[in-house]
Amino acid sequence: MEFFRRATSFPFMSTRKIWYALSVVMIAVSIGSLATRGLNLGVDFTGGVTVQATFPTAVNTDAVVAALQRGGFPTAQVTIFGTSRDIAIRLPPIKQTTEEVRARIEQILDGIERGTTIQQAAVIGPEVGGELERSAVQALIATLLLIFGYIAVRFHTWRLSLGAILAVLHDPILVLGVFSLTQTSFDLTVVAAMLAVIGYSLNDTVVVFDRIRERFHLARRLEPIVVLDQSINQTLSRTIMTKVVTLIVVVALYALGGPALKGFSLALIIGILAGTYSSIYTSSAAALDCGLTAEHLLPAQARKPVDDLP
Repeated sequence: MEFFRRATSFPFMSTRKIWYALSVVMIAVSIGSLATRGLNLGVDFTGGVTVQATFPTAVNTDAVVAALQRGGFPTAQVTIFGTSRDIAIRLPPIKQTTEEVRARIEQILDGIERGTTIQQAAVIGPEVGGELERSAVQALIATLLLIFGYIAVRFHTWRLSLGAILAVLHDPILVLGVFSLTQTSFDLTVVAAMLAVIGYSLNDTVVVFDRIRERFHLARRLEPIVVLDQSINQTLSRTIMTKVVTLIVVVALYALGGPALKGFSLALIIGILAGTYSSIYTSSAAALDCGLTAEHLLPAQARKPVDDLP
């Protein structure tokens, strides 16, 4: 099954310098925003209070937020999870015990609708939030190191390895940059999405690189730029169909999943788009400009003794 009715022949590599410049600008903006604005860390990392409650009937989150603000919680975040009667409340750190916070919120919610019950209440201290933040950073670093090790073994030349590493770094930096620029809440679900983005991006790169190696095997005498363009065009239908199907699901999550899934789905949307872009204009283009040729991927052909005769 092909996305295009006819074989494509887009000259991807001839415009790579334009896309290099775009990548440099996007990464510079992302790093600059991270350095100046930082990330809007969620309760998972900063500490705070999480409460889960169930109403007798469908709940109006705006009414709950207004009631919590009147009750002394001006920065409360309320999201629906599960059914339309279940809500999750997130509050910044409070110098009160779990029982005291539970009693205050229970009184506020009971004022909205009698019969409301609190299913769970937990206070996450700053120490726990700091530990979760360190664990998230360690998970990202460990993932990148393991992937770098896999790349070093998987590809037969440092030119492809370098291109794959640049693509793997390119995509999560852009995700972090968008979250910093928009100040969207950054929590553990976003970290999980970033880990998925890294793996997804590498998978795309591996598919393109495998086709590059196949094309070099079949057409050793062609110019490397021609082989790379042919390889990318031959995998283009598969790439587009995979991305479109995945984006349909992720966009649906973003639009209909509620606030609890906004960050997770947004990170995946950015990562999918960035991964498609980087597998073409970062990994492949970098390998080409590092001098990739057929000799770097395929063993030299054995010559017969008669070939040495004058």
